[in-house]
Amino acid sequence: MTITMHEPPAASTPREPAAPVPPPPSAPAPPAATPPPRRPDSPVIVLALQVPGIALSILAAVTLGFVVHLTVISQLQYQRNQQTAFADFRAELARGTAPVGQTRLEFTDGAEEGTERLVEPGSAVAVLEIPAVGLRTVVFEGTRGDVLQKGPGHRRDSVLPGQAGTAVVMGRRAAYGGPFRDLDLLLPGDRITATTGQGTHEYRVRGLRYPGEPAPPPLTEGKGRITLVTADGSPFVPQDLVRVDADLVSTVQPTPARKFNAASLPPAEAALATDQGAWTPLMLWAQALLLATLAITYLRARWGGWQAWVVGAPVLLALGLAIADQAARLLPNLL
Repeated sequence: MTITMHEPPAASTPREPAAPVPPPPSAPAPPAATPPPRRPDSPVIVLALQVPGIALSILAAVTLGFVVHLTVISQLQYQRNQQTAFADFRAELARGTAPVGQTRLEFTDGAEEGTERLVEPGSAVAVLEIPAVGLRTVVFEGTRGDVLQKGPGHRRDSVLPGQAGTAVVMGRRAAYGGPFRDLDLLLPGDRITATTGQGTHEYRVRGLRYPGEPAPPPLTEGKGRITLVTADGSPFVPQDLVRVDADLVSTVQPTPARKFNAASLPPAEAALATDQGAWTPLMLWAQALLLATLAITYLRARWGGWQAWVVGAPVLLALGLAIADQAARLLPNLL
């Protein structure tokens, strides 16, 4: 029997643990994408973007300014015009050069004889006083809208106060001082005086006349009358006319020869008429306002908001007043 001897397995020598394998270096993160540099907007682009908004804002401001002009600023203009006109007319009365008819003599330097010319519309011709309503106002020649902005106007085809015939004086009811706003408060017998180049003349109110009511009887030879005319209805919303007739009770003054009659009066001088001649200056002032708007918008893009408005606000204010004055001529002249 054969015995096979097996050798015991050789003891295995312990193996050293393998060194940890370092992780592979991570790839560097890609740099964040930087936006391309933004080019500053061109002033022209900024101008194109801002013009509509600024134009609408200025249009709204002009509309509001027009309302403020009619209700507030026009009253101040009336007071200033009256003060200036009263001082000038008083000086003419003292010199004896106040007009007494449709024409007046004008002397050039060195000339011994004067040239007869029509009295210019807007020239002072009288001072009207109505104590019952506390009114004293200068009356100007003509009844166009721009003339009535300064005060009541004498209708040029009628005689002057104090002369034989009917003198017609028109005045505004609400805007530009509203000198005739209280005519409907007059009562028969109230006193009206008018001072012209021929002296002071006194009238007594006969009565008020509304649309549809009969006119007073025609004047007899050598008698005088004055008719005051203004708008009837709510302030700033004229609907018709109201008239005050007053008879002359002082001495009648001579009436110079007349050069034209009612047929020669322009349509703009009729009661409640509008002055179409205002369109040309209105369009010119509107163009100036548009150019000022563009200029302010450009300056706002270049300088900044408040810097542009400091420069532009006075310009816009002056242009707005000029536009409001011309636009008022397109409204009824007795408003």
